[in-house]
Amino acid sequence: MTLHQTIKDQIKDALRAKDTIRLDTLRGLVSSFQNEIVMGKAAADEAGLLPDDKALALVKRSAKQRKDSIEQFVKGGREDLAAKEREELAILESFLPALMPREEIAIIAKARLEALKAAGSFDAKSPASAGKLTGALMKELAGKADGADVKAVVDSLLTK
Repeated sequence: MTLHQTIKDQIKDALRAKDTIRLDTLRGLVSSFQNEIVMGKAAADEAGLLPDDKALALVKRSAKQRKDSIEQFVKGGREDLAAKEREELAILESFLPALMPREEIAIIAKARLEALKAAGSFDAKSPASAGKLTGALMKELAGKADGADVKAVVDSLLTK
């Protein structure tokens, strides 16, 4: 079963359970899936459903939007709205694959750093080199690690 179909099926469950936050979040996802299809950014399959890779990208985008909203609401002193966004984020994250913890990212980053140093193309004091390391890690860990975690690990490695 595709992610799109799974989410559509969970809308029915949320309706039965009268879980309004879950229902609104899932309906918003299905709406963004449909918008993607209608706008021609993604082709639907025979059943009119979005492929899993495109659906997952939209779920990630929605989760990132929620994280940004939470940050802004907390800065603005609107804890009530931040709490609602946190609940929606938890629902969205249930559809995302588990991300790599910082400890694992650090192991891979250290190995990549050593390889760049061995190649002689790395200057620890240069911001461009930090960007080169971050870019290489993001390419290697695409979909497996959060970009903010990768950046934090790179920053901690280069400040040592």
